[in-house]
Amino acid sequence: MSTVNPLVNDFKLFCGRANPDLGKEIAEILSVSLGKIRISTFADSEVHVQIDESIRGKDIYIVQSTCEPVNENLMELLVMLDAFRRASAHQITAIIPYYGYARQDHKSTGREPISAKLVADLITTAGANRVVSVDLHATQIQGFFNIPMDHLTAVPILANYFKENTLEDAVIVSPDVGRAKLADKYTDILHLPMALMNKRRSGVGGKKVEFLEIVGDVKGKTPIIIDDVIASGSIAKQAEELVKAGSKEAYIAITHPVLVGPAMERLQSPAVKELIVTNTILVPEKKRLGGKVKVLSIAPLLAKAIQRIHQHLSVSQVFMEENILFPV
Repeated sequence: MSTVNPLVNDFKLFCGRANPDLGKEIAEILSVSLGKIRISTFADSEVHVQIDESIRGKDIYIVQSTCEPVNENLMELLVMLDAFRRASAHQITAIIPYYGYARQDHKSTGREPISAKLVADLITTAGANRVVSVDLHATQIQGFFNIPMDHLTAVPILANYFKENTLEDAVIVSPDVGRAKLADKYTDILHLPMALMNKRRSGVGGKKVEFLEIVGDVKGKTPIIIDDVIASGSIAKQAEELVKAGSKEAYIAITHPVLVGPAMERLQSPAVKELIVTNTILVPEKKRLGGKVKVLSIAPLLAKAIQRIHQHLSVSQVFMEENILFPV
């Protein structure tokens, strides 16, 4: 594994319990040791944090995805931030690879919260001076923060998988109109045509999905369906619709593998050839369907972002080098 230059000694990297393997991998790439911290849960389910080393005057980076169980991992992050702030850290950066509540970024009907904004306020109030996240469900969440917020993308990592594994007659498929711009980024990197699926959501929380049409040529082609999050696995139904329209089995490329509820059952559909995801969220072996689910590492990207932030260098330059315009 390649490493980057060691950082100066006023830098400390800590990791919560949501995804410890990712924290260890980032530390290895940066050639640093993870900071000493004890995180425990009391019998009444309260979270307790004890920092086991002095961090006074240090720049702190905390790796913690707010994934399932979302409320527990979010509260753990908040308690960690408060502990570091009270221990006189110089600056605290919250590395949140997966930002929970991101899909609640606006009011879709009356008397609803905007929970993504609430989470941003909680993180800031708890003590974060900067936040880093990957492929937010809605880019406007950046504006929910009154502190610097770096928005990274896993598109180059996922796209490079298809560069290395050339598919015959491939086509990038946007699962809905809202992901058309994301699909454009894949087409720019892979120089492939694009198709668009038009769907309509209805019911409470938009749980009912109706497919209206497929715009673009998919007959006889290998579709690569792209999205930011896969939760219940309903995207497998879109793969089935593509096959009905004459396409080959579909590949699905998604940053955040939430994979809850009926997701694993749905992904066993013969219309799904492979699901390619990153490790923003831990994917245990039992969820990899015997190799059908491929997990790529986001650690090199996060390590590079930490290094550039700490050395006061441009983070967006990381994507400019990949010829990607992205709102970092």
